[in-house]
Amino acid sequence: MKEPRITLVGAGPGDPDLITIKGLKALAEADVVLYDALIHQEILNFIPVTAVKVFVGKQKNVCQFPQEEINRLLVEYAQSHGHVVRLKGGDPFIFGRGHEEVVYAQEHGIPTVVVPGISSSIAVPELQGIPLTRRGINDSFWVLTGTTRDHELSADITMAAKSNATVVMLMGMTHIARTVSLFQQEGKGQTPIAIIQNGTLPNEKYVLGTIDTIVEIIQSNNISSPAVIVIGEVVRLHRQFGEQPPLPADIKQSITLLYEKIKK
Repeated sequence: MKEPRITLVGAGPGDPDLITIKGLKALAEADVVLYDALIHQEILNFIPVTAVKVFVGKQKNVCQFPQEEINRLLVEYAQSHGHVVRLKGGDPFIFGRGHEEVVYAQEHGIPTVVVPGISSSIAVPELQGIPLTRRGINDSFWVLTGTTRDHELSADITMAAKSNATVVMLMGMTHIARTVSLFQQEGKGQTPIAIIQNGTLPNEKYVLGTIDTIVEIIQSNNISSPAVIVIGEVVRLHRQFGEQPPLPADIKQSITLLYEKIKK
């Protein structure tokens, strides 16, 4: 019998080249790998052919594998097979419930190791040329989830809207209109915002705008999840900020009519 153990590995933001060397070493030693929905297929090629591969991904509005079931599988596979690698997108401890898995494993006497991953909250804006901090522009950045465990908008976004910090939102597309409204209530309609879909991957798409214009821009460009939302003055540093094509005439006209109605 092999000694049971579990390694949580962060696979990074999507591009398979952004997984760490230590993460690949852990995969090479795996007897079982439990992997998430956003793991790139190329990374799975590093798993030994003798290892058991188990998909346990969660997707929007679909929870085929509840967290309790994943916790149970981790322990059961470790006890029956030996070394289990839990392969998670981004970093295991950033909105990834990795710490819950570690605690559950340790409560069952299974030794655990964590291999940090590159978080999309930092890497995706950075690879678009948007620094989350820039001297003279901002002093900090906030990383928030746009959707809580109850599928509601995080209350922290209200506080973030009052701040001068760069705001990075993950899982925030469902409530983007409500997020925009909160920033508008703070008089930040002209604050720049970037939405980056499928960041670091060949099919990456992005749009740039302001709080006042971004909802219409998202709709006209068919931007959807998974996406990273970046709000703050640092977005103006993007090489194409202010250079994207104007809104389609029909959308531009509807915005004008809406503003006229508000004025009345």
